[in-house]
Amino acid sequence: MAAKKIIVADDEMRLRSLVGDFLRKEGYEPIEAENGALALEAFKRNPDAVLMILDVMMPEMDGWEACRKLREISNIPVIMLTARSEEFDELTGFESGADDYVTKPFSPTVLMKRVEALLRRSGGDISDGTDPNKGLRIDRQAYVAYLDGKPLELTLKEYEILLRLAENPGRVYSREQLLDLIWGYDYVGDTRTVDSHVARLRTKLGDWGASRLKTVYGVGYKIEV
Repeated sequence: MAAKKIIVADDEMRLRSLVGDFLRKEGYEPIEAENGALALEAFKRNPDAVLMILDVMMPEMDGWEACRKLREISNIPVIMLTARSEEFDELTGFESGADDYVTKPFSPTVLMKRVEALLRRSGGDISDGTDPNKGLRIDRQAYVAYLDGKPLELTLKEYEILLRLAENPGRVYSREQLLDLIWGYDYVGDTRTVDSHVARLRTKLGDWGASRLKTVYGVGYKIEV
């Protein structure tokens, strides 16, 4: 079976090479590009690529514009790399069509986890055979989560919180981010709404939730890697 192609666009050759090496170790075929315009050209030459990693700040065409143009022709998963951590960056990324973002400097191991999570998501399923989601399966088409083969009785908001965290293992989502992403930016309420939903979700997940759904005090929540 041919290796799955992943396009890596960054104007820093050393970073492209580093990410490419880790992708090869995981069995992928990296295709490198120096800017957003070349990334789009690479995708047109390789329409079977399964994911694109885009740096935000690149010459000729930045990551935001490249992602917007990519969305006109494809829905493949996109991870944005940004040296900035302001909330504006994340919101801009999601509005341009990005699926996830990673802030520099980053751990290549964490980036590989994000790649795996997005590829499982694009396949419509989160496998129950890999950590940290072992035992958990999410059917995105049916909006149902299964734990050890048994369906969980979740509200829609509980399901969406679980899906968001499970797709991005190790990433900490602040209460404000979860409130905006799941309830919407125009929601009138406070972060205690998130806390109560996570508490109920953790209870429904039993031992799995107690060991994996973690509170990062003063920040938010994550599924522990």
